[in-house]
Amino acid sequence: MTHTPRANTSLATQAAEGAPDLAANSAFSQAERDAVYRAIFERRDMRHFAGGSVAPDAMRRLLTAAHHAPSVGFMQPWRFVRVASRALRTQLQALVEQERVLTARALGQREDEFMRLKVEGLLEAAEVWAVALADGREKHVFGRRTLPQMDLASAACAIQNLWLAARAEGLGVGWVSLFDPIAVADLLHMPAGAQPIALLCIGPVDAFYDEPMLQKERWTQRCALDDLIFEDTWGKHPRVTV
Repeated sequence: MTHTPRANTSLATQAAEGAPDLAANSAFSQAERDAVYRAIFERRDMRHFAGGSVAPDAMRRLLTAAHHAPSVGFMQPWRFVRVASRALRTQLQALVEQERVLTARALGQREDEFMRLKVEGLLEAAEVWAVALADGREKHVFGRRTLPQMDLASAACAIQNLWLAARAEGLGVGWVSLFDPIAVADLLHMPAGAQPIALLCIGPVDAFYDEPMLQKERWTQRCALDDLIFEDTWGKHPRVTV
């Protein structure tokens, strides 16, 4: 089907009008689409866990989902370290608590409010996994010459894949980022150049939050999408609603 551009209509709008016809043969069923969007909208950054365990085959599925994330230049920079030792978990929790206090002080007037927030479930979650970036500075130049942080962006995609898969499996995930990366790297004996970016708490939960925890605690709230969408120029909102 050919579409002729029309005056005063954005190319994006025209593409959207043609998309249903073009995508019909490869689109998921309505039930499958609903499941994908449900996982997205009901995903939560969990801090409260119910103990228990995660079946090895389920954990393998989550890691496989993560490993199928896109990565710039197909660099696959992610590395996963399972923290099985209770002693190591306790040490990690101490590092997080240390940073929590320092972060609270840096927040000034909101220090007391921040200290009342629960920021991790390292001792309660069924599984704890550290996610790190491998040192690929010399090997992976494709896509990173001007944007070297694309290894981080790629690993974030892997974490999101795992997160959505976990929600579909009925498992909670909490991304803990309050830690000194050098201290965590030393504790887990990571090689030079490797950089931890996340401690993932994974496991059964009593219930998923009905809204993001920080929004529920009135720390902040989700921005309006339309305030974040521009066209052609930063700050210029589209003439046609996207």
